[in-house]
Amino acid sequence: MTAHPLQLDHLVIAARTLEEGADFIAAKLGIEMSGGGAHPLMRTHNRLLNLWGGAYLEVIAVDPDAAAVETPRPRLFALDDPVQQKRLEAGPQLVHWVARVNRPKVLTRWQAQYPERIPAVVPMTRGANAWDLTIPADGTFPAWQGAGDGLLPSLIQWDTPQHPSESLPETGIALKSLTGFHPRAHLISEQLAWLGVAHLMRVEVTAGAPVLVAEFELPDGSIVTLGESAESIDAEKQAEAAPAKPARKRAKSRKTGDADAANDSDPAPEDTLEAEPAQGESVQVDTP
Repeated sequence: MTAHPLQLDHLVIAARTLEEGADFIAAKLGIEMSGGGAHPLMRTHNRLLNLWGGAYLEVIAVDPDAAAVETPRPRLFALDDPVQQKRLEAGPQLVHWVARVNRPKVLTRWQAQYPERIPAVVPMTRGANAWDLTIPADGTFPAWQGAGDGLLPSLIQWDTPQHPSESLPETGIALKSLTGFHPRAHLISEQLAWLGVAHLMRVEVTAGAPVLVAEFELPDGSIVTLGESAESIDAEKQAEAAPAKPARKRAKSRKTGDADAANDSDPAPEDTLEAEPAQGESVQVDTP
C-alpha cells in the first residue's frame, strides 16, 4: 500500500463523438466545456470542464481526424471495445476516474515494483501537456483479480508545471461524492485500499452491472447525478409504482409528533472526506 495518499485528478465521460459528449455535459451541468485537444498516441481527443478544488471533468471520444499509424495500439478507456461502443449508443457515460500520483513518489518506479497491481505506464501528450498514465495493454480498464470495470482508477503523474485545471475557466461546480457499484465490491475495496485511494470513492455491492455514480453541486446549490446503479433504478420504479396517499391522511399524519420531527429534521451534514453519505463517499478534490 502506498504511504502517500493519492488525489482525484479527473473523471472520464466517454462518448461516441466529442460533440455529443460536450452537449451532454452542457445539458446536465449548464456550462459549456472548453480546452482539451488531441492525443496522437491514442487517436482520441477531449474537452474539459473545471471542477472546484482543481479537479476536472473530461469528455473523451475517438478522433476521426487522427493520423493513421502503422501499428496502432488499442485506445484507452475501452473505446475500441465493442461492448463499450454498444453502451455508448445509449448516450455518453461516466465510465472511469483517474487518481494523481504526487512526487516525490515516481509512478514508473512504483509500477515496476508492483506490475501485478499496476498496469504499464504509457507516456502521453496533448499539445504542450505531458504526463504518464497507467493503461492496460488491451486498452481496457485497470483490474484486480478480474474486477475493475472502470471503478479502479488509472494513475497519472503530470510532467508539466501547470495542471490543465489551472488554465480552465472557473465553473463553481463541485464534486460532492463518488460511488462505485460492483458485484465483487470486496475486490474493488481491497485494491483501492492498497493504492491508497479508498478515501476518494465509496464502494457498494450491486446485483446489477458495475457502474460509477457521481454527484455534483451546481453554483445554485442544486445536485446533479451522473451514472445510475441498478438499485437507484429499482428505487425509482418502486416510487413511481407506489400509490399516492390520500390528502386527508397526509394532513392527519403531520399532526403527530413523529411526523413533524421527520418532516422538520435538519438535512444530513455536508459531505466530507471522512463522512459516508448514503449515495457515495465525499471527495476532497485537490489536484494540480
